[in-house]
Amino acid sequence: MVGDLPEDFLRVPINTTQQQVMADERVAQILQAQQQAGFGMVPANIKGKLNLSIVQAKLAKNYGLTKMDPYVRVRLGHTVVETPTSYNGAKNPRWNKDINIYLPHGVESIYLEIFDERQFTMDDRIAWAYITIPQAVLNGDTLDEWYPLSGKQGDEKEGMINLIMTIREADRVPAAPVVYQQPLVYYPQPLVQTVPAGVPVYPSQVPPQSQQPQRPMYTQDDLQQVKDMFPNMEEEVIKSVLEANRGNKDATINSLLQMNSD
Repeated sequence: MVGDLPEDFLRVPINTTQQQVMADERVAQILQAQQQAGFGMVPANIKGKLNLSIVQAKLAKNYGLTKMDPYVRVRLGHTVVETPTSYNGAKNPRWNKDINIYLPHGVESIYLEIFDERQFTMDDRIAWAYITIPQAVLNGDTLDEWYPLSGKQGDEKEGMINLIMTIREADRVPAAPVVYQQPLVYYPQPLVQTVPAGVPVYPSQVPPQSQQPQRPMYTQDDLQQVKDMFPNMEEEVIKSVLEANRGNKDATINSLLQMNSD
């Protein structure tokens, strides 16, 4: 047979769940890039800041051929955050990870997932839970509790996870000042020149100076150089860090190196 190969030749099909997982990872990377670059403005419609300590878990089963390497992904509103991986954590992983997330008004629950990090295949989702933020926490108390996990074993039969929650008032970091430029006003000035006597001289308006185009924060060459140094990093993440650092390549490289080391 001779002919053109189909566009999806040798491609691994991706289902809706995998697409969602990939989208969540991309969101998490962009959020992390913004945090590394120093975005500190408090969003609107915020009730407070939730301090969530993900301590440990006791899982019902080990699903890997070897000991599992679990990590936790947390979604609160539109925010997605992940813990480091507990390598060889198996059924008793420990993270002791503190996460600070802005709590919007109207958001009352946390969606939590535990994944087994894999080397050559997609990370396997082990367990999950929808956790309603207790009223005691909303009232300002600190709560240390174990919550049931759902999974392949059934609803609330995949084990337990230990969380510590407290809410405090959000630090109101002022936004960057907005600088307004006053428009330049040009006044007509009389044209001064030497002319013969009796020849009228009319005033003329000095033409306004053309405004110079704004220089871009970074060039395509700058972006390509950073991409060459971080070939596995999403281009949107690199762009976000470049824009946050005002096109400073050195600061961008340092931020991306710190992200990879976390």
